[in-house]
Amino acid sequence: MILTGDEVERQIGLGRISMSPFDSSRCTTNSYDLSLGRRLLTYTDAVLDPRRPPSYEIREMPDEGIDLTPGEFVLAETAEQFGSDHYVPLIHAKSGTARMGLFVHVTADLIDIGFLGQSTLQLYATLPVRIRPGMLIAQATFWQPVGAIRLYDGKYQLADGPQPSRTYLDHELPTHA
Repeated sequence: MILTGDEVERQIGLGRISMSPFDSSRCTTNSYDLSLGRRLLTYTDAVLDPRRPPSYEIREMPDEGIDLTPGEFVLAETAEQFGSDHYVPLIHAKSGTARMGLFVHVTADLIDIGFLGQSTLQLYATLPVRIRPGMLIAQATFWQPVGAIRLYDGKYQLADGPQPSRTYLDHELPTHA
């Protein structure tokens, strides 16, 4: 079951959804509009290896924004820190963002119940597109779970800024005898 925008606002008021900063005008029919933060992460390795920590750079986006070229991939932050111990947030591109040829989450749209932090957006441009800090870029929907709740306590908890892949933490490197 998905929460309506009015119910999202009510649950934020009850403290069952955390959203900071919060602006009630961003509660839509059945979601909350998220804005783009300033920090961007780009990988610097020629090839990414899921068994090794990636090399990357983080930069601040100027007020006038930056242009992404087709095929460009960057990780970005939501300006909002959010999460819930009661609902499962999902990230979706705003339709206007998608219509500009910008993918916002590529494949990782599910946010674990119990996560709290800034969400990392996986921006992939299919057309030339300008992004700016503060633009409404995505929306979060909140879903009622069914069954026993096990809260997230993983490697991205309390994320501050865009987070690089930490898949290497899921793999044990082979040891040689």
